[in-house]
Amino acid sequence: KGEIVMANWIKTTFPGVRYREHENRKHGVKFDHYFTIRYKLDGKDKEESLGWQSEGWTAKKAFERLSEIKRNIKDGQGPQTLAEKRSQEKERKKAEEIEAKRQEKEAVTFGAFWKDSYLPHAEADKKKRTIEREKGLFNGWIKPAIGNIPLKKVAPFNLEKIKRDMGTAELAPRTVEYTLAIVRQVFNVARRLGIYDGENPTAKVKFPKPDNGRMRFLTHGEADKLLEVLKTKSADVYDITLLSLHCGLRFGEIAALTWQDVDTERGVLTIRNAKAGSRYAFLTDQAAEMLRAKKQGKPSDLVFIGRKETLSRISQTFRRAVEELKLNDGIDDPRLKVVFHTCRHSYASWLIEEGADLYTVQKLLGHKTNVMTQRYAHLSENRLRDAAAALGKAFSKRTEQEAEQAEQAAS
Repeated sequence: KGEIVMANWIKTTFPGVRYREHENRKHGVKFDHYFTIRYKLDGKDKEESLGWQSEGWTAKKAFERLSEIKRNIKDGQGPQTLAEKRSQEKERKKAEEIEAKRQEKEAVTFGAFWKDSYLPHAEADKKKRTIEREKGLFNGWIKPAIGNIPLKKVAPFNLEKIKRDMGTAELAPRTVEYTLAIVRQVFNVARRLGIYDGENPTAKVKFPKPDNGRMRFLTHGEADKLLEVLKTKSADVYDITLLSLHCGLRFGEIAALTWQDVDTERGVLTIRNAKAGSRYAFLTDQAAEMLRAKKQGKPSDLVFIGRKETLSRISQTFRRAVEELKLNDGIDDPRLKVVFHTCRHSYASWLIEEGADLYTVQKLLGHKTNVMTQRYAHLSENRLRDAAAALGKAFSKRTEQEAEQAEQAAS
């Protein structure tokens, strides 16, 4: 636009309104005009600038603004200067923007937030298998019920309907619980991202409390037979099972072991990124001997090569051995069936049989809290009951001896 150069002030036909003419910048065929208004405030002359004709200002529009200011001064309310009016206008626009954002935020549906925000976050943090399961439950049960409902309007009633529909379909309580937990996570993420600021509706919904805890433990004799059969089927599956039985490791923890995590001299395994965080596991002599016998690779190499991708193969081999030994014959309750995870439970039960307390078992298993470890409490109680019973027998024996001594003394 070039340098702004203005001539002298020129009065208009509207009292209190005047303008200056730009020396070279034109608006149409005429030179551009810059308008100001003049008025008295608190007994003093005041002049304020409005703007260019090319920006939309005219003498009439300037006079209307001047009249508004004078009226406000007379009435003692409203903005009494252009600066004040501009400030109020700025605040009004800011408030409108905030309200528009609030309304936009409140209009976000559960399904839209799931797709645009929750799922990308989950895919960055969770395993692919977990994501696929969540997608399946979302598409099958969550989306039909609340996918098109704005987040702020999702009510406990809607979630109770999901729970009721899944129950009618005879889905397992654990599946229902997992589905509601997904909804809870979505609202937690929405709160964290500032998209939702209300109460999590799942807080008012009673979650099913499935009892999925596996209660089957192997005896030492059963474990020995299982290892004997596995040794004839697969050296790797034998080794992996031995490690779980002797160290209480989950399959995933064994599959992730690298040679840098193994210290057979000290009898220690470093378990990295486990469910409750990294920890140490301690090798028995048999487990240490098994690892020393394996061909060692580079520090970053997996101890069991390719085992992360062959869980199904491990499961099939393990299952065939269990079937051969008839360990699950006649058992209908899934919690009482022998599966690979039974090895970890057996390790815990053997620890308690040898006198370990629940806190020690909790730390060795890598449980973050004692909630999971409490499933072994009855084993600990049995040991305490046996100790109390033994003491009772000792008292009884002592009473009998004292009676015999008294009888002998009397005779």
